[in-house]
Amino acid sequence: MTHQETRKPINFNSLKPFLMAVSSLALMTGCSSRADEQPADLPEILTGMASGTGNYLPDFSYAGYEFGTAPLPAKTGTVISVTGHGAVANDEIDDSRAVLAAFEAARDIEGPVTVEFPAGRFILSDILFIDRSDFILKGAGSGEGGTTLHFPRPLTMIDQSDALDELREYIVELDKRQVETDKNLDVLFSEYSWSGGMIWVKVPDGRPAGYLPRYDAPANVLATLAEGTRGERTIRMENNDSLSAGDVVQVQWFNRAGEDGPLIDEIYNDPDIEVGSHHWTYHDRALARQMTRIEAIDGDMVTIADPLLHDISADLPAYASQWDHLSNIGIEGLRLEFPPALVFGHHVEQGYNGIYLTSAFNSWISDVEIANADSGILTYDSASVTIRDIETTGTRMAHYSVHIGNCHNMLVEGLTVRNPVLHDLSFNTQSTKSVYLDTEVFDEPVLDQHAGANHQNLFDNVTLHITPVEKDGKLTFPVWDGSGAGYWQPGHGAFNTTWNLKLVMDEATDETIVLEGLAEGPNARIIGLSGNGAFALDYRPAPYTEFINQPVTNAPSLYRYQLQQRTAGQ
Repeated sequence: MTHQETRKPINFNSLKPFLMAVSSLALMTGCSSRADEQPADLPEILTGMASGTGNYLPDFSYAGYEFGTAPLPAKTGTVISVTGHGAVANDEIDDSRAVLAAFEAARDIEGPVTVEFPAGRFILSDILFIDRSDFILKGAGSGEGGTTLHFPRPLTMIDQSDALDELREYIVELDKRQVETDKNLDVLFSEYSWSGGMIWVKVPDGRPAGYLPRYDAPANVLATLAEGTRGERTIRMENNDSLSAGDVVQVQWFNRAGEDGPLIDEIYNDPDIEVGSHHWTYHDRALARQMTRIEAIDGDMVTIADPLLHDISADLPAYASQWDHLSNIGIEGLRLEFPPALVFGHHVEQGYNGIYLTSAFNSWISDVEIANADSGILTYDSASVTIRDIETTGTRMAHYSVHIGNCHNMLVEGLTVRNPVLHDLSFNTQSTKSVYLDTEVFDEPVLDQHAGANHQNLFDNVTLHITPVEKDGKLTFPVWDGSGAGYWQPGHGAFNTTWNLKLVMDEATDETIVLEGLAEGPNARIIGLSGNGAFALDYRPAPYTEFINQPVTNAPSLYRYQLQQRTAGQ
């Protein structure tokens, strides 16, 4: 038994009277169903009744803007209208120069600024770079009568920046190619397959993702952290060079102990799991990162805004380092529209990408529709961001709808995916404590856990419209279909959770449908799985399960349940 397995799960004191009234229930193991037993009102892993097995459930309620506890801001500060700089709606004339002039004027404003589009359709053939904090890009709404931004050209034609030069070098040096012999396809990957966007949020001269070690710079360490416990918010510091309350920092854990380092066990909670070489090759790159805010400092004790991802000890040292980022970025009330262009294949996308959000903290994207995109929203190196009320549409195959990568505490709420997408809901490399909530996917849905030490993430109250296929004499559907390079396998780390997953079939059947996740990761939690049929799981390695073929009606959303418990306690 590892040291992680002895920890107690989250304990909600307000539930004690209820727990005393509930009889003890046997723990479900593997993938078996509890349909023949009287269902409990709440899962054992949530109430603490599974504590004897040491099953840990992260508190996901800190995801989103202001750690889940504040509404999204309204527009404030100076308002700059694009029409004041010459943009005219619905005239079928390219508005790029006028809109870029409005953006340039916004850069010169002191304090918060809003660049505003009125209702109507605007044609843009340039990238809209947001490279300062306290900036809102606002339209008149994503629906009928709102604001449409039409982008007729892909990034391959219009991107003149050097922001992706390192990625381009990486692709060439490692000869990253898309090879499909049946299609006579053998070409280098496109840098726009997972990067870049028509609305591009970035720190000037920033580096949201590191590809080539020669460009790595030493971390600017603000404090050495000596002791802390996963799930707690207080940390003992060994030294404090320049840390102050209010600072937004990155807590970094490094694996410098090789293939069997304790941090690998900490991430996967399984000492026997085989992991890819990227987990131990780059000693000076953080393997786990937590972007957070310093709330208080008292002597050698520091309090952070959200619970620690991992223990901190002599065996698991960590550092609080400087994190270059932008804050209070808002993108809202827009329809982003691309032409129904040809699709040339996976990893060779031309760059019809909507929003590329990098190095952002306490920011948001809301009320946005994205039509015919290669990728709708791509995020990197960001934290405490709410992405709410998003709809992706179109008929061409997309790579991502919303992508979460190298991020922490991201909340994607109310996403509707109507277009065909290769990776619909993606937890990508080193994403942690992030949540897809109240999401619905209509076309061949996939829950993508994309390797790269992503861990402690949550699919919450997600609805998938599925069409099972026959395989080996059984009806099956690959719900969890992670991918990612072999050097980052397995598909995910410990405590990735699926809560109240709903499966909808056009035609119900009496036959049990096998829901597959054949190459995922250890210590997953699947709690609440239901729909218009009977379902069984084939998820590998075997997860912790409860409420199979029944919903968790008394806690439809784990995120909201945990948030209510936390805020009630405060």
